[in-house]
Amino acid sequence: MTQADPPDRPRIRLKPKANARALRHGFPWVYANDIVTDRRTRKIAPGALAVLEDDKRAPIALVAVNPNSKIMCRVLDRDLSAQLDAGWFETRLRRALDLRERLFDTPFYRLVHAEADGFPGVIIDRFGDACVIQPNAAWAEAHLDLLTDALVAVTGVTTVLKNASGRTRGLEGLDDVNQTLRGTAPDAPLPVPMNGATYMADLTGGQKTGLFYDQRPNHAFAARLAGPGARVLDVFSHVGGFGLAMLAGGADHALSVDGSAAALTLAEQGAAASGFGDRFETRQGDAFDVLTQLGEEGAQFDVVICDPPAFAPSKQALDAGLRAYERIARLAAPLVKPGGYLCLCSCSHAADLTRFREACARGIGRAGRQAQMVHTGFAGPDHPQLPQLAESGYLKSVFYRL
Repeated sequence: MTQADPPDRPRIRLKPKANARALRHGFPWVYANDIVTDRRTRKIAPGALAVLEDDKRAPIALVAVNPNSKIMCRVLDRDLSAQLDAGWFETRLRRALDLRERLFDTPFYRLVHAEADGFPGVIIDRFGDACVIQPNAAWAEAHLDLLTDALVAVTGVTTVLKNASGRTRGLEGLDDVNQTLRGTAPDAPLPVPMNGATYMADLTGGQKTGLFYDQRPNHAFAARLAGPGARVLDVFSHVGGFGLAMLAGGADHALSVDGSAAALTLAEQGAAASGFGDRFETRQGDAFDVLTQLGEEGAQFDVVICDPPAFAPSKQALDAGLRAYERIARLAAPLVKPGGYLCLCSCSHAADLTRFREACARGIGRAGRQAQMVHTGFAGPDHPQLPQLAESGYLKSVFYRL
């Protein structure tokens, strides 16, 4: 760590009870209640840089400050004199790009996964010559022009979009206005090849950045379970998710269920583009209601997948979220043929793997089914985890044989 730092940067001091050791060992966040706050610190502009000190005034790191957020400081650099210039952004983006280019033959992946790639609060998904940025922290919003310039310089993409959706920006006090930062926004969904299927990504009107890359390896595992002749059910399917991958793997028929008519239309377009539109069916509706209806109809499937949105997005929502996961398991398990497979997923970081598995087991048991747990999947390697930050390992996909 460089001890010298520019004299104009404010200093933020930890309270004696704060865990300075964890911050020195890589934890990237400082909560507001761990900081000595006064009129000076409260007047720091959101997104401004400061030097973080321990309670004895020994420097720890260069941080970005947002007095309006519960996460008041985000660690940016151990070098206190670091300048957030073009070189700083380009160096980190090249490091992120190198990993993805080693992993993927085509430029369709998550390029930047927030803290784990050295960009706290920033998500960047790449779709060929286009990138979508979610700047979910005030510092990233303040440096968005530099980030965009560096992104174009490092990757050569011609279109860069800003997606401002999501609760995190609200917690940071940021707006919800989407923008075209470079180039021209696509006027139609873009085809994305994954696991032998084609997915249609709506970069301007879809959920989040337009497509969820994180489940890619779990889609591939599900495709191995489906196999030739299988009938599969994909609940909370978004734009085709597991269903399209299993059809590409040889399944005979896939039923995709989602509450969004727009998402199901994209799924149908993806099935057609993949060449198996005649084996693909959709049903729009509330997932709990559709699962209940299918049970009443006596429907049976070889593979059932349930990949819901985050039922427990925060610790306060954990108990209700675990009950929802249990209910999903209870409704889905009876739809699986004897010897068939059930995959239950959670993207709630507040529900750790153990609690999620326990909720699933309760639901399966309440449905009167016995299960073998055969595989647990996580997000793909383009979603690296920061070892010190449990929240970066949010995705769990648990596969059972019933």
